[in-house]
Amino acid sequence: MTPWPYPRYAAHRGAGKLAPENTLAAMHVGYAHGYRMVEFDVRLSGDGVPFLLHDDTLDRTTTGRGRADALTWAELAKLDAGSWHSPEHAGEPLPTLAAVARWATANGVACNIEIKPTPGRERETGAAVAIDALALWGDAAVLPLLSSFSETALFAARSAMPEVPRALLLERVPDDWEERVSNLECIALDVDHRALDEVWIADVHLEGYRVLTYTPNDPAVVESLLAWGVDCIITDAIASIAPA
Repeated sequence: MTPWPYPRYAAHRGAGKLAPENTLAAMHVGYAHGYRMVEFDVRLSGDGVPFLLHDDTLDRTTTGRGRADALTWAELAKLDAGSWHSPEHAGEPLPTLAAVARWATANGVACNIEIKPTPGRERETGAAVAIDALALWGDAAVLPLLSSFSETALFAARSAMPEVPRALLLERVPDDWEERVSNLECIALDVDHRALDEVWIADVHLEGYRVLTYTPNDPAVVESLLAWGVDCIITDAIASIAPA
C-alpha cells in the first residue's frame, strides 16, 4: 500500500466551527486543540495569487461582495474575513497559500489543500496550486496532499507537478472510481463519510489506495470509521474529537 505520512485526524477548514474558516486564526485554534493536520480551500485571485476561500463569491465569509476572482490580491487582502464569525475575530485577513505554508512548516503541521477553482479556471488553478505547493513545501519532510472534486484541476496539478500527492474528492462512490484515481495518479480518495462502508474501504486498500473522509462530527461515527480502516478523518468537531 502507498506509504501514508499524514496524521489520522485533520481539522476541517482549519478549526471546524470554532474560528473563521480558512484563516490563520483557525489554524491556530486547531493547533491548540492538538490537531497536526489542517484541511483548507484554495482558489486564485484575479491576478493569479493562490489564497484561502471556500466559496466562489466573497459574500458569506468576508466583507467583500461578488466573485472572488474579480479582485486582485491587493484588493482581497484588505477584506475582513473574521467578523462574520464573531467580534473577537474582526479584522482577520484572508491568508495566501504562502502564508499558511510558512506557518505549517514552522509548526510541523501537515496540510490537505482542497483545490477550489472558480468555474472556467480549473486547469489554471490546479497547475498554479501544484506549482506553488512544491515551491513552498519543497524542503518539508511531508508534502501537502492536493485534493479536488474537479478532475480537470487534479489532472492539471498532476501534469504540472506530478510529485505532489493527490486525492480525488467524491460525494458518492462511482463504479469507475479505480479508473479515475488511476488516470489521475492519485494516492487516495476523499469521500463523504455517509457513502463509506467497511467492505469498500478494504477493497480500496487492497488496490493500494488510502481513504480520507469528510466531515464526520459524531465521536461514535468517527470510532466506527476508524474501525473500518479509514486513514484520515476530516472533522469540524475539534473540541469533542481528540486527535490520537
